[in-house]
Amino acid sequence: RNELCDTYTYSFLFAVPLKSNVMAEVLSIPLVQLETAGDGKITVAKDDKAIPEENDGGDDDGVNDDDVQSDDEARSEDGELEKPAVPQVIEKIPEEDRRKPHVVKRAFYKIFPCLEKVEDLRRLTANKQFENEQYKYAKNVVVSAKYNILTFVPLNLFEQFTRVANIYFLALVILQSIPQISSVPFYSTLVPLLSVLLVTAVKDGYDDIRRHISDYKINNRQALVLRNNRLEETKWKEVRVGDVLKLRNNEFVTADLLLLSSSEPNSLVFIETAELDGETNLKVRQALPVTAKLGANEDQLSTFDGYIECDSPNNRLHKFVGTLKWEGKIYSLDIEKILLRGCRLRNTEWMYGVVIYAGADTKLVQNSGRTKFKRTHLEQQMNRLVLFILCFLIACLIVCFIGSMIFEYVYDLSANTFFPYADFIQKTAYPPFLQALLQVFSNLIVLNTFIPISLYVSVEVIRLGLSLFINTDIKMYYEPNNVAAIARTTTLNEELGQVEYIFSDKTGTLTQNIMTFQKCSINGVKYGENPSEGNGEKAAVDFLSWNKYADKSFVFRDTTLTENCRSGEQHCEDFFRLLSLCHTVVSKEDKVELQYNAQSPDEAALVGATKNFGYVFKRRTPFDITVHNMYTDIEEKYEMLDLLDFNNDRKRMSVIVRVAGQIVLYCKGADNIIFERLGSESAALKAVTLDHLSDYAQDGLRTLVCAKREISEEEYYAWVQEHHAASILQNNRDEALDAVYEKIEKNLVLLGATAIEDKLQDGVPDAIANLARANIKIWVLTGDKQETAVNIGYSSKLLTDQMRVFIVDKDSKEEVQTQLEDANGEILNMTGKSGRNASNYEHTSIKMSQIADETTSNTGRGDTPSFGIVINGHSLRHALKDDLRDILLATAEQCKAVICCRVTPLQKKKVVDMVKTGKKVVTLAIGDGANDVGMI
Repeated sequence: RNELCDTYTYSFLFAVPLKSNVMAEVLSIPLVQLETAGDGKITVAKDDKAIPEENDGGDDDGVNDDDVQSDDEARSEDGELEKPAVPQVIEKIPEEDRRKPHVVKRAFYKIFPCLEKVEDLRRLTANKQFENEQYKYAKNVVVSAKYNILTFVPLNLFEQFTRVANIYFLALVILQSIPQISSVPFYSTLVPLLSVLLVTAVKDGYDDIRRHISDYKINNRQALVLRNNRLEETKWKEVRVGDVLKLRNNEFVTADLLLLSSSEPNSLVFIETAELDGETNLKVRQALPVTAKLGANEDQLSTFDGYIECDSPNNRLHKFVGTLKWEGKIYSLDIEKILLRGCRLRNTEWMYGVVIYAGADTKLVQNSGRTKFKRTHLEQQMNRLVLFILCFLIACLIVCFIGSMIFEYVYDLSANTFFPYADFIQKTAYPPFLQALLQVFSNLIVLNTFIPISLYVSVEVIRLGLSLFINTDIKMYYEPNNVAAIARTTTLNEELGQVEYIFSDKTGTLTQNIMTFQKCSINGVKYGENPSEGNGEKAAVDFLSWNKYADKSFVFRDTTLTENCRSGEQHCEDFFRLLSLCHTVVSKEDKVELQYNAQSPDEAALVGATKNFGYVFKRRTPFDITVHNMYTDIEEKYEMLDLLDFNNDRKRMSVIVRVAGQIVLYCKGADNIIFERLGSESAALKAVTLDHLSDYAQDGLRTLVCAKREISEEEYYAWVQEHHAASILQNNRDEALDAVYEKIEKNLVLLGATAIEDKLQDGVPDAIANLARANIKIWVLTGDKQETAVNIGYSSKLLTDQMRVFIVDKDSKEEVQTQLEDANGEILNMTGKSGRNASNYEHTSIKMSQIADETTSNTGRGDTPSFGIVINGHSLRHALKDDLRDILLATAEQCKAVICCRVTPLQKKKVVDMVKTGKKVVTLAIGDGANDVGMI
């Protein structure tokens, strides 16, 4: 009997009771486990599948329906039963989504496969350390350093002796240390060799010491762990799987946590994920209603003993599947309830969570690449030259050997005249062949200057000088931030002039990630003027004179819009009511200002604009939204019935609310998506709005189209039944929900369109144009959604209206392959290369790259079209596999611009590796967050 988890485990093959089913798995024994639920009932679990035992009050199948409950089935505060959801099936993680062990460990496991730990399913119980320790999960220690005290000397010497010249000079030192064959002292070569090895080792050691210092600081951060019914301060490295932690505002998340409760209403928390995906906008996570009730009660949190089963450690940042079993009920878990290591808690006073993955098992570490030893092309070329010289030296030695042997045979001269070891030769009566062979070593020492060790010393000095030039370059100085260029390495400087591919992050690298509301079109009327035009035709609106919530930095140059709003113009009211209701923004009001926390900068810009125009979003709950109308000075409360959230397939979001007793659906999204769902009465307005959208696109602005629809009570409640039926499906739930959404999002009435600007970093379009003139190809790798990435591509001039852009966004491998083949075939047809066999991708990537290079070289001609490709992260998972990698590279090579969106840090790394290995070129990766370290 396991006292800690109230389970009985019996073995039917042995009389000895086993502590846990881990031993049983090792011994391959089928077990039956009896678990006592909180109500005293006993359930029988066999092969990890819960089978409740038959009872008097159950159904014919023996299943007690009250014992299974999802996260959405918890009762709300008013006692109503919310919609149930079926627990998700935990799928097996593919091998490519797991982080591979070090090459030495892989070799070790091949020799001793029985010692390799393969985790197919993670199991843990909160606050039960004894039970969790039997699984030997990773500790919360992260190591990014390459060496330690024991491995520094052998590993660093191994890396340095990958240089052929170092091996050559080491062999030379050994020969020179033999006095019988050496005519020069050994230290004449040993001292320079040791100097080079020592200088390089000191430089590498200094870099690694800084990594150790960084690791030490991170692993020794303080965390609050709930132990023995009270909070204890402990170091990050001492946190274990199953611990319950408390985090406070602005603290980094210690490990991958399941959110239990927080200080915010409805147990929401706000996190910043810049270290994971580069996005600086805040994201929202919400705890299960059943655990949210625990609040900050340390006694209840200490006794929380929920049993969690979830997928094994993997690198999927946007996916998590698991279940929580607690008090006889089962609740489904997804990524919306998980806080990942690397995130930072924002605008949340406190929160509690239980550790699921720690240390090397966290998704952040699973996505990080191992520290690599980078060798420049110049160094590789030097190695090849040294090998060539070495071959020439060997040829010279062979000639000398043959000549010496002929000399001994023909003249039969005694070696006493020439060599100090002649007495030894005479005593042993060596034949001329062996005498000539001994002379080879002496000749090798004489000819050692063929390969000058000073060459490597000279290269290191030149690299140091180049670093100083970079650090003092006045054109690399950015005056607004008082920042100069810093060369953080001296080994890669000469590569800058050989770069052929640039891989750039988007958020914070190409853009400032600052969105501003610029223009809008309402009922066919254009409002606003871009402040950058500065033609002075329209005056800026003075919002501060009448709106206490207005932002001082907000500028809008059209007073007509505010006048129409003040006069109660119906179309303007509907337009701003939609913007103030159709979003997922959460507000926080203090004595100074009203703050918004948005999941995307687009939403923050739109809701901020409605606040300035007098329709102030104040607060939201799961049941209603409050908006303060500044023109009537009334707080209007709208009952929220449903939220149809945005995703990459739908490209729109909708909210269903009750307005003055009438059920209304408000919808905003991409123009082509909304236009397809408009009713016939909006045909004329659609044509006018399309012209306005075209003008906005020319200005590089990001656009959204807004529409609404009034719904009858009968239609809505009939739709609710269908929606509920789709939401509890276990298979194909997303597809069923999309089909239900389609039924309600139709016959929309067009209201207008918005245009916002994502400010680029200074000089980005000019920089991209100059790089293109230098025939450098640019790939943008971003974690942002597709629409955001494409809009930035246009505003930065990476994509143009004359460019044929292909979209690869399918989920299955077959569909992705079809999209890539269609794109490649169309490119070959349009560029006059259709005669080639475009469908055969079994030939090498080098041949396909030659086709791509020909196409790319012709794209500068006026009669040859240019191409771009946009590929999503879920499609990239399939495209990066061995059988599709060649066609992806060949298709992308024929495009002037490549944008990869919704990609994980590991996918960024794989894309760079694909180009480096497939094209054998110098690549440059640029990023500003921890999510970019892998590709760099």
